[in-house]
Amino acid sequence: MAKGKRRRVLKGICTAVVLCWTLFPVYWMISLSIRDDAELIKSLSFLPGSFTVKHFIRLFERNNFLVAISNSLQITIISLAFSLVLGLACSYILSRARFKYKIKGAMLFWILLVRIIPPIAFALPLYIMMNNIGILNTKIPVILAHILVNIPFIIWFMISFFSGLPEEVEESAEIDGATELQLFIKIVLPLVVPGITAVAILSFMTSWSEYLYGVIFVQSPSNFTIPLSLSTLNSEQELAQWGSIAAGGIISLVPIALFVIFAQNFLIQGLSSGAVKE
Repeated sequence: MAKGKRRRVLKGICTAVVLCWTLFPVYWMISLSIRDDAELIKSLSFLPGSFTVKHFIRLFERNNFLVAISNSLQITIISLAFSLVLGLACSYILSRARFKYKIKGAMLFWILLVRIIPPIAFALPLYIMMNNIGILNTKIPVILAHILVNIPFIIWFMISFFSGLPEEVEESAEIDGATELQLFIKIVLPLVVPGITAVAILSFMTSWSEYLYGVIFVQSPSNFTIPLSLSTLNSEQELAQWGSIAAGGIISLVPIALFVIFAQNFLIQGLSSGAVKE
């Protein structure tokens, strides 16, 4: 009994440490965002000694942050939609198709290779291609780059879900006269909703916070995303605006937090289902 109690106490202590380690950056960002400028240039205490919302107001009045939010939403939603459509279709085909030659393993290897190669490796080829096409300094190159990054992840994540589905369900639908498209949309996809939700959340987070391709392909402030807009607040020409940067970070967390809160059950179910095959 005493041994079990000590184990529970140890688990509680470990959980508390992990929670503090995880949540402290969020607390500190909130703390910085509500302190006034005079306090931010002094030695900071753990608890804020002042309260102000002017950093949030300044973001929208001086830094045109609403445009950055709109750009981030457009890029993230469009790239996520295309990535899901293409990624789900490809993963289903790879999980069910019987190839004449043994090329499935090679295809999966190349898909995985695209995912694990550092994103900077694609920057120069993509830049040259987008420059030749004439679409640099628009949202299109960033959207295409996000699709390139997300599709391999979606394929690898969803293959295990589609492979775990009993083929008898699909065969029964085919006997009843369902076409391939009807079978995929009305029978298969509803059975893997947890996996789709999980991969959508993870891909959304990747696109929402992506900085590299944005800073390479976009030069016009009218096309800046949230990470690009916040990076301009920390430059060599002026002191870093820590209050505004923290305020922008808090605002950027809101969509992801809402997305995860409302879909957390599907996320947990999707991650756990994808890890185990029956």
